[in-house]
Amino acid sequence: MNTATAQEYLIAIALVLVAASATAAALARDPVRQAVLGLCLTVLFTVLQAPDVALSQLAVGTAVTPLLILLTVRKVRRTTASHHDRGDRGPEGADES
Repeated sequence: MNTATAQEYLIAIALVLVAASATAAALARDPVRQAVLGLCLTVLFTVLQAPDVALSQLAVGTAVTPLLILLTVRKVRRTTASHHDRGDRGPEGADES
């Protein structure tokens, strides 16, 4: 097996890994799955010999974006729960029945 063929197999494996993780992330509706997709993309960029893009993907796609999504979901759930606890019925507190 020569080097070019091994490189092509490695790229094909990385592409299948990215496709599988992207499908799992889309179907699971779990923000943590996005971090796995970011890691797979990092591996793909490394295999494609783009270390600068891989480092950027590792920082942004694996760490920052999922963290922001998780914090946003947490904030929305906390805000919704506090509105239900207080019995808020709208911006002015009017009864809509």
